[in-house]
Amino acid sequence: MSHSDRPPVQEPVAQEPAAGEPEAQAPAGQEPDGHGPAAREPAVQRLAVQNSPAPGTRRRPSSGSLLASELKQLFRRRRTQAMLLALAAIPVVIAVVVHVSSAVPPGRGPAFLDRISQNGLFVAVTAMLVSVPLFLPLTIGVVAGDTIAGEAGLGTLRYLLVAPAGRVRLLLVKYAGAAVFCLSAPLAVALAGAGIGWVLFPVGPVALLSGDLVEPDEALVRMLLIAAYQAVSLLGLSAIGLFLSTLTDVPVGAMAATIVLSVVSQVLDQLPQLEWLHPWLFTHNWFGFADLLRQPIGWDSFADNALLQAGYIAVFGALAYGRFVSKDVLS
Repeated sequence: MSHSDRPPVQEPVAQEPAAGEPEAQAPAGQEPDGHGPAAREPAVQRLAVQNSPAPGTRRRPSSGSLLASELKQLFRRRRTQAMLLALAAIPVVIAVVVHVSSAVPPGRGPAFLDRISQNGLFVAVTAMLVSVPLFLPLTIGVVAGDTIAGEAGLGTLRYLLVAPAGRVRLLLVKYAGAAVFCLSAPLAVALAGAGIGWVLFPVGPVALLSGDLVEPDEALVRMLLIAAYQAVSLLGLSAIGLFLSTLTDVPVGAMAATIVLSVVSQVLDQLPQLEWLHPWLFTHNWFGFADLLRQPIGWDSFADNALLQAGYIAVFGALAYGRFVSKDVLS
């Protein structure tokens, strides 16, 4: 092939090995924990199965195959599975403690804790309330902080770009993967809570905050709506973690910074001196799902929360784009 017939190189990345040459090996010395190179397939091999171009051509892999590969890598990691199991264990612990102990006095402990012994469906609601301040942000910070920094730290980022995936599309796929985890995390809490509550306690009509009674099937729908509300609440934090992940090749630093920012935002939201700032904090509406436990359902808090998170996605998504398109992946 002449020089003029060669396909254009879209990214300044390492060249693929010629025919007959051995492939570059992933860095050694990492345990196969589902996150190291030994467990993570090389990026070129991930895309080669579904995107094998004809000889002499370079075909862009579809966005669907990129997202499917990202989700496969995310949910097959032992770390991700362990975090989901830990989240699911929260309602189990709450239900077992209430089951083996005496009745909880009204007003003691988290909201709805005193109602669990009368109706097991309140296990899920209580567990979700307990998970919001720390446990959910902790898991989201780990996933979002690892999106770009994890690939850069392992040296696989350059291979993802040689596919060619394109920097913008890769950034969108990484955020989409984190967004899917944002939905999976609260769902794990809600489903585990409803399941263990059904096993250990009686289940019947649920009394809402407005005083109305709804049947268990409608109550389950409302719990799924609460999980969806929490998923939307975490999308802004994921965008922040994505941006921080583009700033470093050390994923632990991006993870820690994301988690710390969620804690700082919650602390600032409790200071009356900063009341003017509260509506602008991404954690301000995290507990606004109480309107989903009224009859009829109030959607204003859901809409306000979605609008606030969309603003954070736009701002930090733009910052992540500006940083990532100019990032030197060979350094």
